[in-house]
Amino acid sequence: MAEKRILLILALAVAVGIFFSAGFEGKEAKPDWRPGVPLDKNSVKIGVIHVSDPGSENSGYAYSHYLGIEKMKNELGLRDDQIINKVNVSDEDMPAAEMAIRECVSSGANIIFATSWNYMDLCEKLALEYPGVAFAHASGFKYNDTNFTNYFGRIYQARYLSGVVAGLKTVTGKIGYVAAMGRESGEVTVGLDAFAMGVESVNPDARVYVCVIHRWLDPPGESQAAKYLIAEGCDVIAQHCNTPNPQIEAQRAGVWGIGFNSDMRGDAPDATVVSVIWDWGVYYSRLVQSVIDGTFTTSPYMGDIKDGMVRLTQFNERLLPPETVLAVDLAYERIKNGEIGIFEGEMETNDGRIVGKPGEKLSDAEIANDIDWYYRNIVER
Repeated sequence: MAEKRILLILALAVAVGIFFSAGFEGKEAKPDWRPGVPLDKNSVKIGVIHVSDPGSENSGYAYSHYLGIEKMKNELGLRDDQIINKVNVSDEDMPAAEMAIRECVSSGANIIFATSWNYMDLCEKLALEYPGVAFAHASGFKYNDTNFTNYFGRIYQARYLSGVVAGLKTVTGKIGYVAAMGRESGEVTVGLDAFAMGVESVNPDARVYVCVIHRWLDPPGESQAAKYLIAEGCDVIAQHCNTPNPQIEAQRAGVWGIGFNSDMRGDAPDATVVSVIWDWGVYYSRLVQSVIDGTFTTSPYMGDIKDGMVRLTQFNERLLPPETVLAVDLAYERIKNGEIGIFEGEMETNDGRIVGKPGEKLSDAEIANDIDWYYRNIVER
């Protein structure tokens, strides 16, 4: 009996030893990242928080981020198991979003990409709690001095170019725009204004009709807004919303469309003439490499057409004449070399006010925070 007790005690001791050994080995396998300290590439683990499921989409907002993450993974030579994609994480359900981020961290993530505006305050909070994790938030403005940054791009540059396309494509002189948010959202309003300026640059008589759905992600609402604009006589449908539904409605109605976030020609090949897109991989590769190199900084990142962060897709040349392509190419070069500043000089709003000053261009901060007005050729619906 005594021998059995001794054997049992020894067995328990061995089991406990294995347990604690595994625990310490697990910690060694998931080293904390620290700002300014290089991190071995094989130790990188990335959590990505998506508002919808990019795996079930061929286009749209979440899909564009998925493509960016895949581009980064391939460029840097990361493994599949170094990426944790959390999908269908509503940015209107903060407890669910917090759980998704915490699950990523508990699985060893030392980089978090939070891809929607509403995640911003949550990232700010969790960055304080997890100093060994680099947090990067899309489209917001908050950051700290150690491990929390934000990223976005001058998407309005590509919006302007797409406005050139729309202005040359319309026959009715009425161009529709499905907007996720109204004037209260600088992100949406800036893009819409730039689009309208692009339209005006080639077609001063055309008007841009905007229909606001007041939701970032509302597939049925996006469809209804597009149908409404088409019924109003709009023969080109542009959009700042998450799904390809406006493009699909444009194709069903026999009019044209300009997609957003990713290439929507696959959704509506007989309607979508071009799409305004983000190449998020430009930033994702840059940030992850900085963590690996030990050069990570929390300075906010603002991409543009020069670094390829924002751009147009290939044209649907079957639906566009060569002169339209040429006009866009010329405008692109003028934006790139600074001849077209877009938000520069005096600008007239659709309620008759004058904003801006002669010879001056609005700063990034002013463009992001102070534009709550619609350009003069925009009609609200």
